[in-house]
Amino acid sequence: MTNDLPDRTSDRLLHALKATGPQTAATLAARLAVTAVAIRQHLDRLAAGGLVAFEDRREAVGRPKRHWRLSDAGHRRFPENHAGLTLELISAVSAVFGDAGLDQLIDHREVQTLATYRARLAGAGSLGEKLAILAETRTAEGYMAEVSAVEDGSFMLIENHCPICIAATRCQNLCRSELRVFAAALGDAAEIVRIDHIPAGARRCAYRVRPQSRN
Repeated sequence: MTNDLPDRTSDRLLHALKATGPQTAATLAARLAVTAVAIRQHLDRLAAGGLVAFEDRREAVGRPKRHWRLSDAGHRRFPENHAGLTLELISAVSAVFGDAGLDQLIDHREVQTLATYRARLAGAGSLGEKLAILAETRTAEGYMAEVSAVEDGSFMLIENHCPICIAATRCQNLCRSELRVFAAALGDAAEIVRIDHIPAGARRCAYRVRPQSRN
C-alpha cells in the first residue's frame, strides 16, 4: 500500500462512508488499499472541511475506537435529483389540483415504474435473482442499492442513498408508492417490509424480504 493519497481518494472515502455507514480509519484503509496513517490525515482534512464527523465508541475491551461518518454537508455532496425543482412541482400540483391530483400523479408514476420493473424481472427465476436485478435497477436510478442473503432464508434490500429524499420528505406518498411497487414487482412469492427509512432519520432505507410458501 502507498502513503500517497490522490485527490480522487476524497470522493472514494465519502462514497465508502455513504455506502456502508460509520467506519474506523483502519477499515477504510483496508477497503481503499491505502495506509491507515494516510486515511487518518485525509479524514482530518475532510473533517476540517465539515464533510465528515466522528464518534468514539467504547467496545468490550481496549480503548475506544473512532468511527467516522458523513456530516450533513457530506451527505449533500451526493446528488438530490434536482430537489428544488421537484419540490416546486409537488407544491404546484398540490396547489392547482389539490391532494387528490397529487395522488393521481403519484399513482401514474407508480404504474409506469411497476411496468418497468416487471419487464426487468421477467427473466428472473428465484427471489434472490429478482432482488439482484431490482438492486441493479435501483442503483442505476441513483439509490446505491445492494442485496444480501440472511441466514434465516430472507433477504435484505438496502438503499444507501435516496436521490429524491427531499421530495419524499415533503410527500410521504412517494415512499408508500415505492413500497407498493416493490411488493407488486416481486409478486405473491415474497413479503417485503421496510425496516429503515432515510426520511425518518435513518442512514439508509432497508427492506426485509421473506419468501412466501405457496399452498
